[in-house]
Amino acid sequence: MFRLVAVNSTDDIFDAYRETPVGLLLAYNNLNREYEAYTQAQMLIGMCMDHRKHLHIPDNFAYIIRAGGANLRYSEFKVSYAIAVGGVRCIVLIGHDQCGMVNLMARREAFIHGLVENAGWEKELAEQHFMNFAPMFEIGNEIDFVLSETQRLHARYPKILVAPLFYKVEDNLLYQIKE
Repeated sequence: MFRLVAVNSTDDIFDAYRETPVGLLLAYNNLNREYEAYTQAQMLIGMCMDHRKHLHIPDNFAYIIRAGGANLRYSEFKVSYAIAVGGVRCIVLIGHDQCGMVNLMARREAFIHGLVENAGWEKELAEQHFMNFAPMFEIGNEIDFVLSETQRLHARYPKILVAPLFYKVEDNLLYQIKE
């Protein structure tokens, strides 16, 4: 976690993020900045679907796409919509610790068993489902994935600020990532 930079004051916010929606997000979530009123989204946030994460942001501040591992590869049309129609000029990708998309293959049997027991699937169909989709959603290391996805999105949308952040489940705070 040596690449993570805490935000305990506004002075800790990277210069590139100050005076941007990223700086505001960090101030709202970590520094309890008083909420401003928004009528239009200032950014798009891509974050994991994990139920343990909750951001402290004002209403209407951001579009949010939740996908396993903050993987937006299969949500690109939604990203494009937020930029083209929603007018956002900033994307934040938030990875987190203890992510279920890391080492997904180790959860193979639990996944199959859960579909059989909870959803009524046949075991063979559950196995095929896992093997067809797990490789698409396995992210490896959380920080490395967020950085690579940030680079991919920046190349795709060169005029958009794309910032990688990290959420620690233990303290509910956002951390900047040294690239």
